[in-house]
Amino acid sequence: MLTKRLGCWLALAVLPAFAQVPATTISNQSDDAVLAPRQHVPRRVYPGRPERKIGNVTVSDSTNWSGYAVTGSSFTSAKGSWIVPSVNCSVTPSTYSSFWVGIDGWTSNTVEQTGTDSDCSGSSPSYYAWYEFYPKGSYLISSVPVSPGNKISADVVYNGSEFTVTITNETTGATFSKSAKVSRAARSSAEWIAEAPCCGSGGSILPLSDFGTVDFGQDYTSVTSTNYATDSTITGPISDFGAGVNESIMVSSKGATEASPSALSTDGSSFTVTWKSE
Repeated sequence: MLTKRLGCWLALAVLPAFAQVPATTISNQSDDAVLAPRQHVPRRVYPGRPERKIGNVTVSDSTNWSGYAVTGSSFTSAKGSWIVPSVNCSVTPSTYSSFWVGIDGWTSNTVEQTGTDSDCSGSSPSYYAWYEFYPKGSYLISSVPVSPGNKISADVVYNGSEFTVTITNETTGATFSKSAKVSRAARSSAEWIAEAPCCGSGGSILPLSDFGTVDFGQDYTSVTSTNYATDSTITGPISDFGAGVNESIMVSSKGATEASPSALSTDGSSFTVTWKSE
C-alpha cells in the first residue's frame, strides 16, 4: 500500500507538467484503486529519424511507445488483449514496462487507458493492473491481481459524455471498471502499446524492463473481436484502418532500438512486441 507521503510527493512532482493540459474529473473513485508512483504519458516522438512507409503502415520511432496505433476521428471504442509477460530482473534490475490499450495520446495530450505492468523492483519482479485518465495520475487496481502468463482483456469506451475503462483478468475472472469525464479529449487515435513509463528526474522516461516478448490479440489470448477499434467511419481490427495504421518502434534517446513490434497477423489484429535493450 502506498503511503500518504508518496501520494503527496507525486502530486507536487507532476503539477508543473500538468499546468497546460486539460483537466480531468474521475467519478466514483473506488477504494481498491490507489495512486501509483508512475504515469503513462502520451507518445514522445524520437526526432532523430523521420517516419517512413512500409506497405500501408506508417512506421515511426518513439522514446516511450512500441506497438500499433490507428488514427481517425471521433473514436468511441478501443479493445485489446495480451498475455502478461514475465520480466528478467537479473538482467534489468530497477526497471519498468507497461502494456495497455487506450484512446488518444498519439498526437494529442490526453490518454484514456488501462493496462498492466511487469516491473523490476530492484531485483524482484512486480506485476499489477492499473488505469489512467492522463493528465491525472495512474491508479493501481488491487482487485485485479495479475501474474505472468495471465490473459488480460481491456477496453476503453466513450459514451458521448465520459470514458469508461474496463480491465479483466481472463485467467482468474477478476474485473474492474472506472469512468471519467476528460475535457478536450481529441478522440483522434486508438492504441495497443508496450511502454517505458514515466517519470524520472525532470519528467524523463524510465528504463525498460527485459520483458522478453509480449503477445497481443486473439491469436494468443483467444479473446474474440480484440485489438479492434471504432471511430466515426470504421469498426474493425487494426488493419481495417488502412492508411491510418501506425507502427511505433521504441528507441533510446540515442536511437538504439529498445522494443520492436512484429508485423500484424493475417487477420490484421494480433502482433508481438519484443524487448531489445534497456
